[in-house]
Amino acid sequence: MSHIFDWLFSEYENTPTHYIVLEVIAIVFGFLSVLFSKKDNILVFPTGIISTLIFVYILYQYSLLGDMMINAYYFTMSVYGWYLWTRKVDDSHFIPIERASARENIKSIFLFIATAIFVCVIYEVFDKWDGWVTYMDVITTSIFFVGMWLMAKKRLENWIYWIIGDFISIPLYYYKGLTFTSFQFILFTIIAVYGYLEWKKNLNKPKANLLK
Repeated sequence: MSHIFDWLFSEYENTPTHYIVLEVIAIVFGFLSVLFSKKDNILVFPTGIISTLIFVYILYQYSLLGDMMINAYYFTMSVYGWYLWTRKVDDSHFIPIERASARENIKSIFLFIATAIFVCVIYEVFDKWDGWVTYMDVITTSIFFVGMWLMAKKRLENWIYWIIGDFISIPLYYYKGLTFTSFQFILFTIIAVYGYLEWKKNLNKPKANLLK
């Protein structure tokens, strides 16, 4: 058993304790945020904001610029999504879950491409290219940018992007030395599948209470 723990957590051998503590806190709030999202609960946003702010700090320390930027973007989109979700379609019902329109799907493609180009430029300017890890970071960052945008707009298709991005991130984060975060993405992938199925059942059904 000790060999398994050594293999799983050897990456933390020289990591400052406060980084590990912060990572665990960020993961807990990130996990709660995904659960609240699955339930179409407005608490997805405050919990997500706490998680992303912590990850911005951690990822900056690790010089993972793409991941850092996506968490800063998550923070911004959480504020935006918080506002959108509280808009009402009538006196007692909030905006419902809907499918993305053809125009929104086209925008998603452009957002993916624009994000990939932007992240590539950042890595080039700061001379942070590091083989395949950097290229994968560009891809996952672009996927998550689109997923977060669609989630803020309450579109069902956001879960498809989360599933793909989360699955890719499992081995990626372990390789980066963030083992706990890698485990988090295993759970995120599973929750995202259930989230898609649950949101699909509630398409076009406005809610009267965003905390349920």
